[in-house]
Amino acid sequence: MSILNDALKRTNYDSDPMVKACGISIAQHFTQIEGRVLPAPKLKAGNGEEFFPRNGRWNVSKKKLIRTCSVNKWAVVNFSAECDVHGLVQELKRIATEMGIKIEYPYCDVIEESPSARRAPASRRVDEMFAKINSDPPGDPKFLLCLLPVRKNCEIYGPWKRKCLVECGIFIQCLAPPRKVNDQYLINVLLKINDKLGGLNTLLQCELSPAPAVLPIVGKLPTIILGMYVSHGQPGQSDRPSTAAVVNSREWPLISKYRATVHTQSPKLEMMSSLFKPWGKDDGLIRESLMDFYTSSGNRKPEQIIIFRDGVSESQFTQVINIELEQIIEACKFLDETWEPKFTVIVAQKNHHTRFFQAQSPDNVPPGTVVDKEVCHPKNFDFYMCAHAGMIGTSRPTHYHVLHDEIGFTADELQEFVHSLSYVYQRSTTAISVVAPIMYAHLAAAQVGTFVMFEDMSAGSILVPELPRLHENVRSSMFFC
Repeated sequence: MSILNDALKRTNYDSDPMVKACGISIAQHFTQIEGRVLPAPKLKAGNGEEFFPRNGRWNVSKKKLIRTCSVNKWAVVNFSAECDVHGLVQELKRIATEMGIKIEYPYCDVIEESPSARRAPASRRVDEMFAKINSDPPGDPKFLLCLLPVRKNCEIYGPWKRKCLVECGIFIQCLAPPRKVNDQYLINVLLKINDKLGGLNTLLQCELSPAPAVLPIVGKLPTIILGMYVSHGQPGQSDRPSTAAVVNSREWPLISKYRATVHTQSPKLEMMSSLFKPWGKDDGLIRESLMDFYTSSGNRKPEQIIIFRDGVSESQFTQVINIELEQIIEACKFLDETWEPKFTVIVAQKNHHTRFFQAQSPDNVPPGTVVDKEVCHPKNFDFYMCAHAGMIGTSRPTHYHVLHDEIGFTADELQEFVHSLSYVYQRSTTAISVVAPIMYAHLAAAQVGTFVMFEDMSAGSILVPELPRLHENVRSSMFFC
C-alpha cells in the first residue's frame, strides 16, 4: 500500500495542464471505503468432524474425507516420467489410508511406454499404450494413474483423455510428478481422484443440516446451480471453435457436487448457442443439466435456478438476459409447459482494475471481504467479494452483478451464499476467488476442448466439429477435477 501511495504522489495527476484546463481535479489519496468481513463457513469432514477454515485455508492431513471412494482394478501407466514409480504408489497408498480412501495395489506392474514409441505421433503412442494395457490380464481397468513426462500441455494429454473418457469409459488421473514428492502433493492428487470416482472431500456443515441456517433459500426448495463459461482459442488460434461449458449442481440439497456438459460453437462467439436445440428432440446443454438434477435429486424438478455466468462484459449483459436466459426458459418449457421455476442470473467478473487494501496495514484484505458501497453502481445490485487468501498485493476481488432476481435474495443472503460457494471447490483446501461452479466450467471447457484437434480444420470451413460424447461410465462424474 505504501508503494502505491508513493507512486500516486510522484505522478501528481492533479497538476497536469490538460486536466486543469478541463476543470478536473484528482484527489491526492486513494478512496476510503467501508467493507465487512464474512465469517468462514463451518466445514465437515469424515467421522463427523467439524472445523472452521483459518484465513481461507484448512488442512485435511490426518482427516478422513466425508465420502470416500474405492480404488480397485487399477494400473499405473508411465509415459517416460522420471520418478520412483513404486515408491510413489506406496506413498499414495499410505496417505490414502489416512484419508479413508480404500486403495488396492495395482493389478499389474507399471506399464511402461516403449522407448521406440516416444518419437511417434501422440495418437499412435496412446494406441500402443492401450494395446499394452489390454495385453496384461485382467485388462479393462477401472482407473488409470498416468505419469506424464512434462506438464499437462504435452501432446499426449488430449488424445489420452479422449481415449480414456470417450472411447473406454475409464477414470484417469494425469500427473507430472517431481523427482521427490511430499505428503501435500499426494493429498492434492488424492482429493482429485476421490472426486472423480464419486467421493466428496468436505462439505459445508449447513448442507447436512435438516434446516440449513446459512442457505435458507437454497436449502428449503429444490434449487439447481448452473455455472456457464465460453472458452476461446489462444492468440494465433482465432479460427479455433469456441467451447461452451455448463456445470450443474446435483444431489440437492448439496451444493458441493457437480456435473459438466460441453459443446463447441462458432469461433469468437461469446453468447452460448447450444443451450436449447428445439429441432426434433432437444439435446442442448440445459436439458442434460436439468435431467441430471432431476434423477440425482429424488425425481425433483428444481423450483429455483441460479445461474452464474463468467466471461461477459457489461455491454453484453442485455444479451445474457435476452438470449441465454430465454434459451434456458425455452428448455424448461420444452420439458414441461406448466413448469415455471424462478430464476436468478449473476455475472462474475475478474477482469477489472479495482483493488482493495487495508489502511495502515501491509496485508491483503481478509478472506470474506465484501464491498457493496461507494465503488458499486448506485442503482444496480452488485458487489465485490474477495473470498480467498492471496499472496501480498495479488488479491483481486470478484465483481458480481445480479442481472435478474426472481427468487428474491436480500443483499446479505446472496453475499453469504456466494461466499459459501467459494468454499466447496473440491480440488483444493483453500477458498477460491470465484464461485466453484464457474471454476468447474473453466476446467471442463479447457479439458474437453483438448479432445479434438481443431488444427485439422480446413481454412474457411464454416462447419464446427462437434465434441465427442463422454462414455456413459464417466458422463455424470466430476471428470474435470
